[in-house]
Amino acid sequence: MRRREFIHKGVSAGLMTGIALGFGKLDELMAVPSTDRPVDLVAVKGGEPDVMFDKAIAALGGMSLYVKKGQKVVVKPNIGWDKKPEMGANTNPLLVKRIVEQCFGAGASEVYVFDYTCNDWRKCYQNSGIREAVEKAGGKMVPANDESYYVEVKIPEGKKLKNEKVHRLVLETDVFINVPVLKHHGGGVLSIAMKNLMGIAWGRGQWHKIDLQQCIADFSTYHKSTLNVIDAYRVMKTHGPQGVSENDTVLMKSLLISPNAVIADAAAAKLWGMEPEKVPHIRIAGEMGIGTIDLEKINIVKIKV
Repeated sequence: MRRREFIHKGVSAGLMTGIALGFGKLDELMAVPSTDRPVDLVAVKGGEPDVMFDKAIAALGGMSLYVKKGQKVVVKPNIGWDKKPEMGANTNPLLVKRIVEQCFGAGASEVYVFDYTCNDWRKCYQNSGIREAVEKAGGKMVPANDESYYVEVKIPEGKKLKNEKVHRLVLETDVFINVPVLKHHGGGVLSIAMKNLMGIAWGRGQWHKIDLQQCIADFSTYHKSTLNVIDAYRVMKTHGPQGVSENDTVLMKSLLISPNAVIADAAAAKLWGMEPEKVPHIRIAGEMGIGTIDLEKINIVKIKV
């Protein structure tokens, strides 16, 4: 069965009614998916991170559409900060665990998880809860704190970022799953899928000096994730990217998933309560044609758990 047919049959089984959800500004978008093209975005609300992911990936046709038997996978959460999960600075460990489990369920031979962290990587991996979650699921946590792990690549479509050093595993594996946490960011306005890719780039510190917003978009022309899974379970609304206390967060219990990072980021901005064009790197990426930020033009499925 072709991917499009598979998706339509799966969606029609329970989602074609397009349940109206309390997604803030996402409620302005279409709720009933079109039957003449594949689903571009799935938005889920109301469950725990693992349950929401199961619902979302099923609506996209199942993990086996993206991970094939014997393939090697990189799962890239945000693990940048030495913070406990309740702070919302890092991706929820329960979500990461479930993604790793689903990859193995689809037949993956290896699943690697890493981030080029801002704080000490050992503490970030441990105190975020992600190391324990990944290892319980059978995945491998690998470091990203040394330049020897990175390989220089050219970025032909970049306007200001022309080359960068990328973690070797990203180049050597078959599937890349980008798993950011939605949060406030003092420099980038919002930190979501495209910005999360900074964690696979060694020279990211220079991006701030060149033009952070343009560099985020430029790098997204080079690296296109297989899937973008946005953790909006506990969302840091202020003092990002690392936060000051749990009071900086709100419990949204939401998740977004899309094969396109720009679409995922545009929807996440809407979920936040902000128009996508108000986030400079999202607007720039849309203008560069990396993905649409006009969510009225895409096929969306909404699910309430």
